[in-house]
Amino acid sequence: MSSGNRWRYSTVARLELYGTARCPYTGEMRDWLEWKRSEFVEYDVEADPAARVRMREVARGQRSVPLLVEDGKVVQVGWQGHSCIVDVE
Repeated sequence: MSSGNRWRYSTVARLELYGTARCPYTGEMRDWLEWKRSEFVEYDVEADPAARVRMREVARGQRSVPLLVEDGKVVQVGWQGHSCIVDVE
């Protein structure tokens, strides 16, 4: 395989959206991701105890949603300068 063709074999980044049903900014970020046709997995940290644990681990104590994670790294907290605080303890 030539180095010029390697891009064809790369994997797509895994996006995860952590949020809550009651946070309007989670919905806005979801709409934006869908508009961009991004593939992502969404987790409701208030309804899903396992998601709370994952959010706590990846965000190192961050309690603001929405939280966008790409390949295990936080890439965005909040939406356009706004966020909701959740108790993820």
